[in-house]
Amino acid sequence: MPAGYRLGVSTEPPRAAPPPPLRTADFDFALPDALIAQRPARPRDSARLLVVRPDGLDDRIARELPGLFRPGDVLVVNDTRVIPARLRARRGDAAVEILLNRPAEGGGWHALVRNARRLREGDALAVERAPGLPVQVLRRLEDGGVLLDLGPDPDAVFSALERAGEVPLPPYIARPDGPLPEDREDYQAIFARRPGAVAAPTASLHFTEAMLAALDARGVRRAAVTLHVGAGTFLPLRGEDPRAQRLHAEWGEVSPEAAALINETRPAGGRIVAIGTTALRLLETAALGGDSWQRPVRPFRGLTDLFLLPGHRFRSADALMTNFHLPKSTLFMLVCAFAGTGRMRAAYAHAIAEGYRFYSYGDASLIFREEAP
Repeated sequence: MPAGYRLGVSTEPPRAAPPPPLRTADFDFALPDALIAQRPARPRDSARLLVVRPDGLDDRIARELPGLFRPGDVLVVNDTRVIPARLRARRGDAAVEILLNRPAEGGGWHALVRNARRLREGDALAVERAPGLPVQVLRRLEDGGVLLDLGPDPDAVFSALERAGEVPLPPYIARPDGPLPEDREDYQAIFARRPGAVAAPTASLHFTEAMLAALDARGVRRAAVTLHVGAGTFLPLRGEDPRAQRLHAEWGEVSPEAAALINETRPAGGRIVAIGTTALRLLETAALGGDSWQRPVRPFRGLTDLFLLPGHRFRSADALMTNFHLPKSTLFMLVCAFAGTGRMRAAYAHAIAEGYRFYSYGDASLIFREEAP
C-alpha cells in the first residue's frame, strides 16, 4: 500500500468482497466496418459529440464543448507528441518492420518488431532511408517486445526518425501504400509538445484554437500532463480473463504545478475533466498516492502499467472525454469501469444506431460520472 494512503479515518482499508468475474467476451459488440473512420472530421471541431450523463444521452457537436463546462472546471490534457516511430528495415534479405515504443531503462529502445521470432541477439538491421542509423538486437523480451540498440546519441535517433520513420497509424486506418502526407498533421493533437508517443491521445484531436479561446473565456482552466502512449495500445487482449492480462508500461509525468492546479479544483467547486483515456490512466496512477477526494493526485514521474477495469474506484476525475473504442479492448473496459458497463453499452448502441464514427479519427464522447460524495 502506498505511503500516506488513508481511507476514511482508518489506517487500514476494509476487506473488500472478491470482485465479480470478468470475461473479455463481456466487452464485445458488433460494429459495422463502415463506421470505422478513415479520415478525421474537417474542421476538427465539426466531429460529433455524444454526452453521456447519469440521466441520459445528448447528441452534440465538438465545438459546443465549452458550453458543457462550468467556470472553475479544469481540463487535464496530455501534451505528448507523436513521433514517426515506424521503421522499415532488413535483416539480410528478410524485411522487418520496427515500431519503436520507448527508451528502455538501462539503455536501448523497447520495440515491437514484426517477424521478431526470426531475430537473434546480435543481429544487425539496416533501416531503409536511414543507412547511418545503427540498429542491433540486444535481446527478445518476455512481454513480446525486442530490446534494440540504436546508438548512443538520442538526437541522431530522432533525426533518423524524421527522415525515415512513418506516422504509426493504427492498423484499422487503411493505408495500403503507407500514411498520407496529411496524416502527420491530422494525427497530432493541438496540445502536442513533448515528443515520445507512438499513438495520439485522440480525444485531443477535436480541439481547435477557437475552442481553446472559448474555454478560456468561460473560465475553464487546463493542466497539462504527459503520458507517452506506447505501442501496446494497438495490441489485442489474449485470453478470456482480463484480470490475467498486463499492459505494456508507458512513461508519464504529472508535474508539481499540474498536481497543484488539479488538487485545488474540487475545493473551489470545480470538476476535474480528463481529456482522453491516456490522461485518465496517468491521473489514476498519480492518485495512488493522493491523500483525499479533495486532493486526489500527487506529482508523479516514471512508468505506469495500470490497467483500469470495472471495480476500480476512481478518485481523480469527474468526467472523461474520449473517442469510441474497439470491441473487447482495454480502452472500452476503461470507459466501462469509469461509468458502468450497462451505461456504456447503451451509449455505444446509441452511437452505432446514429452512425457515429469510431476509433482514432472518429467522433467523441463526454462521459460524466455520478456526483461524488
